[in-house]
Amino acid sequence: MTFEDFKLNRQLLDAIKDAGYETPTEIQQKAIPLAMAGHDLLGIAQTGTGKTAAYILPILMKVKYAQGMNPRALILAPTRELAMQIDASVTELGKYLDLRHTVVYGGVGPKTQIESIQKGIDLLIATPGRLMDIYLKGELVMKEIKTLVLDEADKMMDMGFMPQIRKILEVIPRKRQNLLFSATFPEKVEKLSEEFLEFPVRVEAAPQATPAQSVRQILYEVPNLKTKAHLLDSLLKDEEKFNRVIVFCRSRQTAENTYRFLSRKVNPESIRVIHANKGQNTRINSMEAFKEGNVRVLVATDVAARGIDVSLVSHVINFDVPLVYEDYVHRIGRTGRANQNGEAITFMTAAEQYHIEKISTLIRMTIPKEPLPEGIEIFPTPFEEEQAMAREIDGQKRKDDPNFQGAFHEKKAKNTKGKTDAKPNKGRNAKTKGKKFKAS
Repeated sequence: MTFEDFKLNRQLLDAIKDAGYETPTEIQQKAIPLAMAGHDLLGIAQTGTGKTAAYILPILMKVKYAQGMNPRALILAPTRELAMQIDASVTELGKYLDLRHTVVYGGVGPKTQIESIQKGIDLLIATPGRLMDIYLKGELVMKEIKTLVLDEADKMMDMGFMPQIRKILEVIPRKRQNLLFSATFPEKVEKLSEEFLEFPVRVEAAPQATPAQSVRQILYEVPNLKTKAHLLDSLLKDEEKFNRVIVFCRSRQTAENTYRFLSRKVNPESIRVIHANKGQNTRINSMEAFKEGNVRVLVATDVAARGIDVSLVSHVINFDVPLVYEDYVHRIGRTGRANQNGEAITFMTAAEQYHIEKISTLIRMTIPKEPLPEGIEIFPTPFEEEQAMAREIDGQKRKDDPNFQGAFHEKKAKNTKGKTDAKPNKGRNAKTKGKKFKAS
């Protein structure tokens, strides 16, 4: 199949050719004809398989040309970075069309965004929070929207955007086409799809939450945080192999600490960090430097890293195992994109093994475990960290078994049992003596 088979107009076909796309991906082959026919659509595909173009091309065909002042299509994304990436794709694929589009997101003042809307737009890309802010100011009319796209709805729900999404669904026309795309399809997203999709056609490029086959997965078992840090440093010393790397951390604090540690070990000019506490311009500049190859290592949290579309990422390193298990699929989908091969390396402590087991169930495969590379120093675990991990493991066991009382109680019960078994006669004699004493 070629893009010509979709009966797209010549302007779109020329833009596709300029972008270097030769044949449509599996999700594009399945989704584009259905979307162009007006069906509500539920599309499931790994990141990096072209799902953005799978909904942008039908929208550009439907909207066709500039008309009126108010948007006729709306694309919602969970993060600023992803919203900006979608807007960049619209610019690339719609460059020969007379269409007006803009992107709105938080983290910067709304004045410039409102001015863009006031000039008249046909297609709007937005994060839910900023969209509702502008709407409630009376600066946006949404009564002419005919197409709604929810991209990565699972992440929107994880980030607490459901109240805004419900409000958006209340103020846009009921009669519209709805498209939902995601790499994962947990139960909460299924319920959302039942709520706002009408008789949707479900298309899958692969079973949901399946990692791309072009990504080789590796799991290293490490005892503590210090060993993790030195393992990361050791891997990054091979600059030829690890030439463009994203390091994922669970929290902003860990990301910042990891960045500072690496800045002392590698060339500080070749490393950047992005997380929610960083200013919007700083995040944009870091992303651009990484895309252009001026930065070799990008340390990031999950929220900040959505929308990273770089085709030549050699490695993704999970410094921490994600607590939202679907994020594992999104993380490793940052490498192995656009038919390239990549590696995803995960560091796992004893307290994180529980989460790895849950992730393995989600992706329906066991992540291959490998021995630590030669020469990696194993540091002793500090008492405080050891205690924290023990408490975390207790919490995991209690989550699976509400009757579990913790390692301390298990140890106490074991000791009590040992004492009873060691001196059975003494216990019976004492009991007998007690009865005799009472009787007398």
